[in-house]
Amino acid sequence: MSALTRVELLHLEGRIERWIRFGRVAEERIVGRRARVLSFAPGQIFAFVRWASNDYGTVASHIDILRAVRPGEAFSTVPFVSPGGESLLRIAGWLKVERVLAAIDAVERLGVDPADACSDHWRHVGNRIAAGFEPRPYTPARHRAWLFRRRIEA
Repeated sequence: MSALTRVELLHLEGRIERWIRFGRVAEERIVGRRARVLSFAPGQIFAFVRWASNDYGTVASHIDILRAVRPGEAFSTVPFVSPGGESLLRIAGWLKVERVLAAIDAVERLGVDPADACSDHWRHVGNRIAAGFEPRPYTPARHRAWLFRRRIEA
C-alpha cells in the first residue's frame, strides 16, 4: 500500500466535474485529456469538490475537506479517493457547498493557505453549515494560536 492518498479528477464540460479546491499535491499523473490523478502526502489537508448534472440541471454537489492518512490510520471512505481520508468536513447540496467555498475564500483573504488553517476550523465550518448556522470566521489570532499549538505539540 502506498503512503499517498490518491484523488481521481475528471472534467466533462457541463456534466461531471471533480476538482481540488486547495491542497499541496505530492504527485500528479495525467490519465487523459479530461482525467488525472493527484496524490497527497500523509498529513496534508485538501478540499475535494464533486459536481454532476444532467439535461435538467445539477444532480449532485459535494465538498469534502480531508486529511490524507498514514498507513494504518483510520479513515473515512470518499468516492474517487483512495484509500480515503480523515473527514474534517463533508457537505452536500450546492447552496451549502457555495457557503463552504466562501469560507475557504475568507481564509485565503487573510493571507493563509487553507491547507495550513486549523483542522478544527474546517470541522466547525462543516458542523455550523450542516446545522443551518453561519460559521464563525477564521481570524489571524486563531491562526497564530493554531501555529503555536502545532509548535508545542511537535
